[in-house]
This record gives sequence, structure tokens and C-alpha cells, in this order.
Amino acid sequence: MKEQSNNNSLSFGEGWGEANKQSHNNSLSFGEGWGEVFVYISNLSLQFQKKSVFSNLNWTINLGENWVLGGISGSGKTALAKIISAKQSAISNVKINFKNPSNLPAQVLYVESWYQFKNIEGVANFYFQQRYTSLQAKDTLTVSAELAHYAKEHQLAIADVENLVNALGFSALKNSQLIELSSGEHKKLQLVKALWLKPQLLIIDQPYTGLDAASRENLNVLLDEVAQKGVTLILISNDEELPSCINCFAAIKDGKLIETEEKESIAISTEKQFRNIPSFLKEAPLYASENIAKMIDVSISYGDKKVLKNINWEVKAGEKWLLQGHNGSGKSTLLSLINGDHPQSYANTLYLFGNKRGSGESIWDIKQHIGLISPEFHWYFDANSTVWESVASGLYDSVGLFQQLPYSKGKQVDELIAYFSLTESKNEVLSTLSMGKQRLVLLARTIIKNPELLILDEPCQGLDKQQTAEFNHLVDALSANGMTVVYVGHFEAQLPSCLTKRIVLENGEVKTIEEITKDIKIDNYSTLVEQ
Repeated sequence: MKEQSNNNSLSFGEGWGEANKQSHNNSLSFGEGWGEVFVYISNLSLQFQKKSVFSNLNWTINLGENWVLGGISGSGKTALAKIISAKQSAISNVKINFKNPSNLPAQVLYVESWYQFKNIEGVANFYFQQRYTSLQAKDTLTVSAELAHYAKEHQLAIADVENLVNALGFSALKNSQLIELSSGEHKKLQLVKALWLKPQLLIIDQPYTGLDAASRENLNVLLDEVAQKGVTLILISNDEELPSCINCFAAIKDGKLIETEEKESIAISTEKQFRNIPSFLKEAPLYASENIAKMIDVSISYGDKKVLKNINWEVKAGEKWLLQGHNGSGKSTLLSLINGDHPQSYANTLYLFGNKRGSGESIWDIKQHIGLISPEFHWYFDANSTVWESVASGLYDSVGLFQQLPYSKGKQVDELIAYFSLTESKNEVLSTLSMGKQRLVLLARTIIKNPELLILDEPCQGLDKQQTAEFNHLVDALSANGMTVVYVGHFEAQLPSCLTKRIVLENGEVKTIEEITKDIKIDNYSTLVEQ
């Protein structure tokens, strides 16, 4: 491990002038021998809601170093990134030695774990179903308009973005509105803008979230290219698929930064034995019909844009499906039909829980059978509810709790909160938690009513490896009790073992429906490859 200086009498020499906007102690200076230091953090301390996040954390980043920062969910990775990028204040000395002159902007760019976009009027007050119901209203900018605005804001040449758009498979989406994009496509838009800008320090929070295998591979090539041009990278990630330019590894544990020698050591986690699932979830779901969903030649289009084309698919009670496909292949739209959120379901031959869609059932009649988690649902969920209220709301499919629970149901909420190790946080507001803990809360909400159908769209985003393993153990246990599962996942290592069937979409069409066997490499959508 590198030694971290605690000497507050250090001073910075030339090159640390007006470009440094983050200094909390202007008396600091570096003398000779510190010319290669790019980022210097000394004695960083941070408390949040009377809890210590960091305690005298120190970190030195030299020119030529590109880092991956790991650690368990809630350890403070995102908070550290925000402090370095001056988006959050803390008690610390933070110095950044921007190169001057340089062809790269003297800037720190922090790319958040997900993208917060606004409509044309500058408002971000969207609701979950709006993605499927407001497409003709043109509420948000198109991708092209967003990129043009970004180019003007940062004085970039629009021609320079074409290579990035093509490399990340984004070119077909130029005329799409921001609200139409899936979570993976929003991540790509964030990455395109960051790689286009090429700031001197680029921090990316969860760079691979929602990306298919090909996009992850292409992203790593692009990250290597910008690193060669002088961009210093900090990737916040517990993933093992990293660009070759990454040469330094660290994790946060107990408020300290711990440097390690290899990427396998960054995901610091305490191994725990899997808990027994709550007793009320050991009961088999009560199925209203043997047929969960049946689609006959289902097609979805917006004007000339065809999103789904002649889909034929049947899900029966107790089946465990893996739904896969490249970003933009139509997975989210397909799930929106099953969940009752898509208005075009009435114009198609679609059966849900034994009833033909449009035969008189309401959207709430459908949702009472389903537990759902997705990145989009997380985006739009009311983060002003407490943990307890958020979990309990899953019993009524509401966003927030608007009625008093019977005693027996309240005990189930408490039992499930304890299962997810959230008891100490049960009275805290969701927005005050880390993204990983927020996701655990919503996962608990998803299963609280022991639904007939569990729809899990990238459920483990933001979770560390131990949390992912524990949740997948829970999914396996629920499926063993008879629950039906449709699971969307791009990372083979993050999937539960219960999945037995796979449907793959490509450009809105069914490419493959098959049994999952040991001979199938499940994250390869282009060709079925033997392991």
C-alpha cells in the first residue's frame, strides 16, 4: 500500500493556481518531488445524519494512474466522487493539479450512476407510465437535440461525436426522445457526452450498469483511448470487466481508503451465511390461472418506428424465464405489456392471468398478481417515503403508503426489512440512503405480497457482490416455492440458478426461445456459443 501523507504543512508549488476550485485550505502547497501528483486528498472526514462516512481519509493520485474504486454498497464511494468533483462539501483538503497548458479541459466531470433528464420546459417531474403514453406529445428533447445542446455548452465539434455514437450502438436513437430511452440507453448517452468532453479527470459511477456485453467491451476500448490522450480515470465499480488502462485499485472500508494490488481485492465484503427466507414467503403463491401471459403476434409501434414485431410468447405458472437482448431490443416494452403499463396492449392479442387484455380488468387488477422492480421504477419511485412505508406500499401497489396496515401485515413488513438488514434504517427517508440500500428497499417491496409473477429487470444494479448473491439466493428460494419469474440480466455471474428458459429479442423480434442448459453462454446474444 502507498503511504498517505498526513502532513498539513505541505504546500503546493506552481501549477496550482486559479484552475484549482476545490481547495479547502489555501495555505497548503507542494514542493519539489510532487510534480507528478494530480489529485491530493488529506484528512477527509464526513458525517451524514450523525453517522461517520469517512474518518481522516487520504488519497494521492499521480499522473498516469487510472483507478477503480470498489467496496460494499453504502461504503461512501459515491460521496467521495461528489466531494472530488465539488458536488458535496466535507471537512478535507482536496487539491487538483490541472495540467496547464493542455488540450483537455481543466475540469473534473462526475458521471452519476444514472441520468436525470428534464422535459423541454426544464421540469423533471415524470411518472412511471409516461414513457409509454406521452410519446406523441414530444415532451422531451431528442438525442440529437440533447447532443447539440451539450456541444454548444462545452464548445465541442458535433462531428467528433459520431465515432462515439457508433461505437456504443447509439446511432439509431438520434431521433428518439430522452423519455423513450431504456436505462442502458441513458447510460450510453451519459458515456457519450463524457468521452466526447474528455476532461482531465473523469469519474464514472457504475460505468457498466445496464449495458449489454458488446457495449461493455466497446466502452472499455473507448476508455483506453481517452486515457491514452491524457484523461485520468476513476471508475466506481465492483465489476471485473475493466479497461486495460486501469493500473490502480482501491476500496473504501470503515471510512478509510485501502489500496490493493489487484482488481480481485477491491470488492471488500464480509462473507455471510444465507438467511432463511421469511416464513410467509415459504407459502406457494395462489395462482388465478395456469397461464400467466400469452402473446399472439403482438406488435408495438410509434408512427413508423416499430419497437416490437409479431411477438409470440407464452409464460406458464411456475416457469422461470431469462429475458435478454441488446440495449434497445425491446425488453422493457415487452415487460410493460405484461405489467399492464402499455396502452397499446389493448390493440393486440394479449392474455394476462387467464383474461384477454381489454376484457374489463383494470391495471390494478393486473398489478395485484405482480411484483416488479426495474431501473425505471426506481427512477420514478417517491423517495420521500420512509423505508418501512416504501416496503409496505408493495402490498397495495401504491407509491407511498396511504392506509394503516393490519397487525399481521405490519409484522411481515418488519420480518422482510430484517431479512434485508434494513431494520436500523426502517424509519429513514429513502432519499437519504445510498443507491444500493434504496435498491434493497425496493426489492423488499417487490416481494412483500408473495406475488404470482416476479418481474426482475436488472434487479441487482447498485448492489455489491454479497448483496447480489443474497438476493439471488432469495429468488431461488421463492422459485422453489412455485413463484413464476421473468428475469432481465446482462451479467451471467449475477443471475440466479433457478432460470430454466430463455427468450432473446433482437431489433424487436424474437430471435431465440430455448431451454437453458450448461452448453449455453447466456450473455451472448449474437451467436449461441459453447462454453
